[in-house]
Amino acid sequence: INHEKMVGLRAAKIKKLEDCIPLAKPECGDDKGTIAVLGWGSTYGSIKTAVKELIGEGYDVAHIHLRHLNPFPKNLGELLHGYDQVLIPEMNSGQLLQLIRAKYLVPATGFSKVQGLPFTTAELKEKIINLLKA
Repeated sequence: INHEKMVGLRAAKIKKLEDCIPLAKPECGDDKGTIAVLGWGSTYGSIKTAVKELIGEGYDVAHIHLRHLNPFPKNLGELLHGYDQVLIPEMNSGQLLQLIRAKYLVPATGFSKVQGLPFTTAELKEKIINLLKA
């Protein structure tokens, strides 16, 4: 019983942290649209560059970058549901993708790279354009 109580208390503390975390918003692009590219960590630069270039080319794409993973920003689910598609490029085997799908029931698409090399702008642009054409 004590263990159950402590687990509940820890969960409540983490939930309360949501009030201290800034709301999620696009780094660039609109807060609703065709596709959002959701990133975290080291994917920032290549996602930002790829999305800015695609916006300049007339594509309806946005970049959302997470700085807090547990808990997620309070509005993240609502924000992601404003897009037709969500792409999650990760430098691992897709852990964030699993969390987002489970928590928000968003049919997100993963794009994993585990070769020890960062994403290039070109490969991100190609993946985004292919999703837009699908």
